Amino acid sequence: MAEAAISQGSLRAIFERGIEAAPSPVMQCVQIKPMDSKTGGDPQRYRVVLSDIQNFIQTMLAAPLAPLVTEGTLKKGSIVRLKSFQPQAVKGRQILILVDVEVLEEYGELEKLGMPVQLETTEPVDQKPQPAAISGNNFYGNQSNGNSKPAPQSRSLPSHPQSNSGDASLYPIEALSPYAHKWTIKARCTQKGEMKTWQNKNGEGKLFSVNLLDESSEIRGTAFKEIADDLYDVFQVGMVYFISNCKVVFAKKQFSNLPNDYELHFERDSTVEKADDQEGAPKVRYNFTKIGSLDAVEKDSTIDTVGVLKSVGDVEEIIGKNSNRPFSKRELTLADDTLTSVRLTIWGNLAMTFDAPLESVIAFKGVKVSEFGGRSLSLLSSGSMDVDPDIDEAHKLKGWYDAEGRQGNYTSHAGLAGNTGGRKQEYKTVQQVKDEEAGLGEDTVYFNLKASVVYVKPDTFAYPACSNDVDGRPCNKKVVEDNPGEWRCERCSIAHPRPTYRYIMSVNVSDYTGQLWLSLFDKEGAVVMNMTANQLTEMKASDEEQGTTMSQDAFLEATCRTYDFRIRAKMDTFQDTPRVRYGVQFINPLDFKRECARLIETLKKYDIKSEDSLFVH
Repeated sequence: MAEAAISQGSLRAIFERGIEAAPSPVMQCVQIKPMDSKTGGDPQRYRVVLSDIQNFIQTMLAAPLAPLVTEGTLKKGSIVRLKSFQPQAVKGRQILILVDVEVLEEYGELEKLGMPVQLETTEPVDQKPQPAAISGNNFYGNQSNGNSKPAPQSRSLPSHPQSNSGDASLYPIEALSPYAHKWTIKARCTQKGEMKTWQNKNGEGKLFSVNLLDESSEIRGTAFKEIADDLYDVFQVGMVYFISNCKVVFAKKQFSNLPNDYELHFERDSTVEKADDQEGAPKVRYNFTKIGSLDAVEKDSTIDTVGVLKSVGDVEEIIGKNSNRPFSKRELTLADDTLTSVRLTIWGNLAMTFDAPLESVIAFKGVKVSEFGGRSLSLLSSGSMDVDPDIDEAHKLKGWYDAEGRQGNYTSHAGLAGNTGGRKQEYKTVQQVKDEEAGLGEDTVYFNLKASVVYVKPDTFAYPACSNDVDGRPCNKKVVEDNPGEWRCERCSIAHPRPTYRYIMSVNVSDYTGQLWLSLFDKEGAVVMNMTANQLTEMKASDEEQGTTMSQDAFLEATCRTYDFRIRAKMDTFQDTPRVRYGVQFINPLDFKRECARLIETLKKYDIKSEDSLFVH
């Protein structure tokens, strides 16, 4: 039954007579392989080998189709219908770019049908007239009735007369490469950068860039010098254009956050024409990261995020390190339903003209994760911002904020990471700490630990300290009682009538893998004991005089509570014996809502949607 459904001979027909010779062909997937990503931040892409029983050919899945593989819908042996595709010749080889694919799940997974051989055509596809690509919602236009091409037009024209007739040879962005010729794309401008000037030993000039989006992918386009002057007013964010005759070059990833190996350079004969039909084109695509999950994101990564605007700073002017030119900046504070806030910096004209009201929901695409003063974000020049966007994530966040978020207590990333020296918060278990022998080497090791206090050492938990100010800060050196009511600090040469007690205590903590001794100082000890060291010292003295057990009860009350510890592991020597000292830098009670958000982001890294995903095929 499945063999009868296959469009046998369709591959040869497509490459020899055009895609109208085999509309919506049905084929079998005989192999799936992941493509090597050029940069770590790019989404995973896949190569798929398709067979029509007589021949087989290599194809490339468009980026939006990757979930078909990751979610287990498209597998080796699946029967598929090609709803939108583009034939292309790359380095003399024939391939298909798959833009829209339907998996016919009623056939299940089958053994390879027939004995197909690799497709070899006698005439390259680019020597044949290329009709319009088939696409969902007719986005790439209807099929051509002839071989006519659109009449050449100036790039400054406001409209595209042929857009409604659909007789242009349209390519999906996914199919663009340096080897593609005579193509036209129909794409929406989702971002337009500011006009920039440059100067070097070879001369000077100006440039600006735009981000272009269609149903298959996104690509960055850049115009230089006089071409930039011609096109800057033509491009408008949100508008759909027909674009052709651009140079396709390898993308410079340091200037773009788009998941595309290529970018466009506009040239003198490039055409950019506004489409009559502005409907049907996709809007900006987001892949949001929760603000509460930024600790798990690598420094310098590029992400998308959405949040409620909590505060807006004043416009500031800074001098660039390399250019010595002034730049305008403005700092915003965003928060989301993880009850976490973060500082986000916007630049240039956007900083000068920013006027979004407080408590607006703002979606950002293309922001860089930094560790300046703790986890922070910065909008890249290739990024974009949308205030109160009409998307589900924004509506849900606004509903949550109106219902309960306005009264929430938020944890700031700047406050949390300020104590970590800007280091990534990597969580470990007790067993991992022991297995990795953290701190046994020469280097100091930092990590986070979620654990519960099971015992607090009651013997020596505090010391008498000097409270004298030295350069605006307490001395905190240990004082000695020379005479009753006279506590002397050798450093300050001052006698105090009474000392200020400060915690220096040891606690034993446990997680599901084991136990570990930690050293706490005054601020951290006060969190565990829920009182100052002075109060606990007075309580213990009262117990000794009156025979009560209030201090013992306080130590017992401090146990069985779970915290998020930031720990520094370093080799120390005690009584000529080397040992690792696990010092607590800061401690926070476990924020269950924020913890759930972090765990959800961790789970998203794994495919848990089907039992089949647990097995490697």
